[in-house]
Amino acid sequence: MKVSELAALPEFTAVTLPDADREITGVYIGDLLSWVMGRAQADDAWITIMSNVNVVAVASLADVACVLLAEDVALEDAVKETAAARGINVLSSPLSAYDIACRLHSLL
Repeated sequence: MKVSELAALPEFTAVTLPDADREITGVYIGDLLSWVMGRAQADDAWITIMSNVNVVAVASLADVACVLLAEDVALEDAVKETAAARGINVLSSPLSAYDIACRLHSLL
């Protein structure tokens, strides 16, 4: 599934989509950035509630397809700009991390 297809679903909102054609091949859930950095796989959709600029750095290092912000977490404008500049797709959702993972499981 492409990030753009996920962003088109009603339970997701695009925050930044600089690489909307990126394929999602897996899912990783985590909020401890050092843990995510070592365990998330390239092309994963990373589900988190973290919203600081370090999320962008970890997403770039782990080469995830997108960051999914659970529970309506919002990014500050400076973090959005950094994500867009670094080519990091970010979406948000009112759903919990668990519910997002269940939704992705039915789609992938």
